[in-house]
Amino acid sequence: MTAYTEKTRQVAPETVTHKSFALLLAGILAFAVGFGSMAGGIFGAWYTWDQAVAQDVTTPDDAVIPETPVRGPFTMWAQADIINHHQLERTEGLYYSQMEREVPQVGENGEAVLDENGEAVMVPNEARSSWLNATTLTTALSVGIISYALSALAFVVGLTLVFSGYVFLMIRRRGILL
Repeated sequence: MTAYTEKTRQVAPETVTHKSFALLLAGILAFAVGFGSMAGGIFGAWYTWDQAVAQDVTTPDDAVIPETPVRGPFTMWAQADIINHHQLERTEGLYYSQMEREVPQVGENGEAVLDENGEAVMVPNEARSSWLNATTLTTALSVGIISYALSALAFVVGLTLVFSGYVFLMIRRRGILL
């Protein structure tokens, strides 16, 4: 037979008290921050959803996700993608920065209008200006997608913190001190 002897470790009572208090404080803080983060994540997702519902946008029939109300990150992506696609069709594949700021004014006969010096009259490029609307819309949709991603991250981090707080309190309760 082998004899089993248990070694007991002598720990000063003030060390146990300090470690016990530290674990209690860490557990409570982890719980508080975790639940706050989870609540923030839920609120962020709800707010983004609510704002998307208020806009009442539906993807067009030629979108990747056709004829679907724009609510979540996938439909937001599909709507932003099709806006960009349509804008590139309107501008013959050119982006805002690739287009001229001004273009010659065209008369009813389809030819350039000339001034008294025989030079073409220049007017703002409307096709280039339309990129501002498209960029604003796709940026707003992208912010919605990022909002959903950050909300999910906040929720998962909060869940992790709540679990960590639980572990800290269980370690403290069982007296397992390092």
